[in-house]
Amino acid sequence: MSTTSSLTHRAAAVLRAVAAGRAELTLRCGPTLRIDGLHCCDQLTARDLVSAGFVRPSGLHQAGQWVRAELTALGRYALTPTLADAS
Repeated sequence: MSTTSSLTHRAAAVLRAVAAGRAELTLRCGPTLRIDGLHCCDQLTARDLVSAGFVRPSGLHQAGQWVRAELTALGRYALTPTLADAS
């Protein structure tokens, strides 16, 4: 998941949930994501989005603590419709 053009529909849906303020993140052994208080059904996608720099915790936190997830500039860019999508 190195470019925005390689996002799956599921990854885009996760990014939209993060953008809507519906997601929380914890960084234990690896990033874990909850959406609407429920664990994300595709933790591999969640980990890929964090590792690729699309999503990050909203602030400083201790290991294992849940914090609001937020989009990075790259994550916001990935959700921006392209000219091809508009036609």
